[in-house]
Amino acid sequence: MSATPLDDDHFARRLRRLEDKESLRALMIHGWRALDRKDWRTWITCWSEDAVLEFGPWERVHGRDAILTKVVEAEAPYTTMQHHILNMDFEVQGDRATGVGYMWFVAVAGAGPVSSPYAMGGPYDWEFSRGTDGWRLTRQRLGVWWTTGEDTLRSFTEGE
Repeated sequence: MSATPLDDDHFARRLRRLEDKESLRALMIHGWRALDRKDWRTWITCWSEDAVLEFGPWERVHGRDAILTKVVEAEAPYTTMQHHILNMDFEVQGDRATGVGYMWFVAVAGAGPVSSPYAMGGPYDWEFSRGTDGWRLTRQRLGVWWTTGEDTLRSFTEGE
């Protein structure tokens, strides 16, 4: 027995939604792993040209070039970093999508086993759009709910 066109459409829409959600998850994992390697060029390709970054201790940053400059300035001095994105969830509506997740960021300012890491965590809130080259991040809001250790480089301190 063959499926009716309605059934085919239903399954095609479900498959497309699942593929879109996986593409969004892969975009975020790919980009944020690049941050850990300080591969700034790979990371910034995850963003649209007119993207907006809103991060608790910083002022709002507009545009891909400005976002790149701000993040490189803040994160480049750290010897090592780990960007964890947890509990990601996405909603897709055509060529637009929203997402939420949690950040757990750990950075080490100096080399060696006695180095004390600085860590912070909080909620992500994302907006995406799909263009001819795939999904891109158009807005990221990132709040800081907690920190531990000392931000010795003062990269993530209010007003810095």
